[in-house]
Amino acid sequence: MDNPDIFADSGSLQPPTMTFTRRLLLKIAPFLFIRGSASAADNPQPFGTEFPNLESLTTGEWWTKGLQAAAQNEKKKAKGKGKGGGGGATPPPSMDVPRDEVVCFAYYTQQNGVLKMSAQLFPLKPGEERVARLELKQENGEWKEVAKGEVHYPGWDAHFRVEGWDGSKNVAYRVRHGEKAMFEGLIRRDPVEKNQIVIANMSCNSSRTIGPRTEIIENLRAQDPDVLFFGGDQTYRHTEHTAGWIEFGLQFRDIIRDRPTVCIPDDHDVGHGNLWGEDGKQSTISGDADGGFRYPVAYVNQVQRQQSWHLPDGYDPKPVNRDVGVYFTRMLVGGIDFAILEDRKFKSGPAGKIPQMGPRPDHINDPSYDPKSIDLPGLELLGKRQEKFLHEWGQDYSRGAVMKCVLSATAFCGAVHMHGGRDQRLLADLDCNGWPQAGRNRALREIRRAWAPHLCGDQHLAVVVKHGIDEFGDAPYGFTSPALVNTIYGRWWHPLDEKPGPNPVPNSPLPWTGDFKDGLGNPISMLAYANPEDIQDEKKRADGYGLIRFDKTTRKITFECWPRFSKVADGDKAQFPGWPITIEQDANDGRKVHAYLPQQNFEGVSNAVVQVIAEATGEILYTVRTQGPSFKPRVYAPGKYTIKMGSEKPDSVIARGVEV
Repeated sequence: MDNPDIFADSGSLQPPTMTFTRRLLLKIAPFLFIRGSASAADNPQPFGTEFPNLESLTTGEWWTKGLQAAAQNEKKKAKGKGKGGGGGATPPPSMDVPRDEVVCFAYYTQQNGVLKMSAQLFPLKPGEERVARLELKQENGEWKEVAKGEVHYPGWDAHFRVEGWDGSKNVAYRVRHGEKAMFEGLIRRDPVEKNQIVIANMSCNSSRTIGPRTEIIENLRAQDPDVLFFGGDQTYRHTEHTAGWIEFGLQFRDIIRDRPTVCIPDDHDVGHGNLWGEDGKQSTISGDADGGFRYPVAYVNQVQRQQSWHLPDGYDPKPVNRDVGVYFTRMLVGGIDFAILEDRKFKSGPAGKIPQMGPRPDHINDPSYDPKSIDLPGLELLGKRQEKFLHEWGQDYSRGAVMKCVLSATAFCGAVHMHGGRDQRLLADLDCNGWPQAGRNRALREIRRAWAPHLCGDQHLAVVVKHGIDEFGDAPYGFTSPALVNTIYGRWWHPLDEKPGPNPVPNSPLPWTGDFKDGLGNPISMLAYANPEDIQDEKKRADGYGLIRFDKTTRKITFECWPRFSKVADGDKAQFPGWPITIEQDANDGRKVHAYLPQQNFEGVSNAVVQVIAEATGEILYTVRTQGPSFKPRVYAPGKYTIKMGSEKPDSVIARGVEV
């Protein structure tokens, strides 16, 4: 039914000649609506009576609730609350749209001959079919339906999987519902021919500042990244994910519609201020620092389905405890091989495991504490399954992979001093991935073996650091993107002595670069940071996004950091002070070179995959794709080494017992 006037008060259906009471409608609904159609009998509280506020704006008689929410918001405004510029609650967009606009947006990836696409719809009304259709434009200009997807309730999302996908062609698509509603876009060809592949790094999209993100979309259109990475906190509407996800889609759909998009949920997406997933257990305390998830598994899985179903098939898809799903995986675009991690899903919660040394279990403000005392045996960060994934991913350069990169929600260090306010100093924050330190170091060693940088968000403060494990600078680079819209929680880099660390960046416009230890004792070298100048002024609160350029010819990586209100389309080249930063790919392995092994020549193989193994320990030092027909391996200590090579994996030993 396309006529919105047929729906009246409290969701009653009113044909011209008779009126049904709501109770009668619920009784006869199974006979009124065919299978696959929306039913007025949908459970209005799908997560149980214990959680009446979960998805309340998009379930049950949802079409009556937008008006109620608007009225409540007007009352708040009359009392001076609910300002859209930053403070207080703000209303999501209306869920009741014209019926030819119910397909809000679509997003996709392609990998290994499989296209996966998700579509987000506005809530459907009784009598409307619960099926979305994917159509592709053929070479003759005709449209052909290739897949159908059930529209899920709750959530109102649909999904399409197309096997045998040819990634060498651009293909126009449209997602349709009913006769008139559709969303159109372009599935881009895999840009394997490009020397430079560009990824946009974004996170933390404040729901306190509503409305479009026009300036960001215009900048991204001009910069034309090959991949979009949304690293978490796409919405802060904790109990209303669908409404918040639709809001996010309206803001970003004009850039999402025509390029592959990686989207992973973080803590606020699943209704938390912070999250330690601890293998899917149930959190039972305020603040959730005991580990696990606060809300029902069905809600957590819905959020993950809406944001991440479209990612390439998971490496190890077995759910964790209580049947909470997982999605960690890999994705190859233009020869850049991305490992996509869930750095909250397996992480241990601190409460009950370490003594509380601050106002809450995850905040430490005791200057006398020993960081080693909280790095206890048995604590997990990525968990054994993801560590195994990283270990195998780092050795696999199949399907033309040239360079590697790791994507996750948050940073492997605590590169922040002030939290929440300019004068609110915090020594150590256990929400960051600098803790537990042993898990952090295991993760960085695997990333280092692939000579890969790490991209993330979450911290609201843009930084580029060079991680250290055993000493400063011996581990990969990490780039934390700024908050897209930074009105939730300000953070600042501000050393207590207001002095640079040893080895500061030469000629940097920033005063506090160099070598530091974070509050967890982890060595970090600060290269750049973008402190908010004034958190109350949207032009001065350091909103923005990152852009990372991978050059496959030079093997250089460039980190760029762009203010939200820059005018890239008009020729504005002003990034945040301290950026851009260009590094060599091999600098992601910062161990000091002890010696070089004899040059290895690869007959009949160009750009071979080479692996170097220390024979005394069996440790893989690194696995990389080389350039040209030869390679001179470097090593970091005296000893004997094995060298392996191959075209996609290092599956052949070419030298053993090579000694330096």
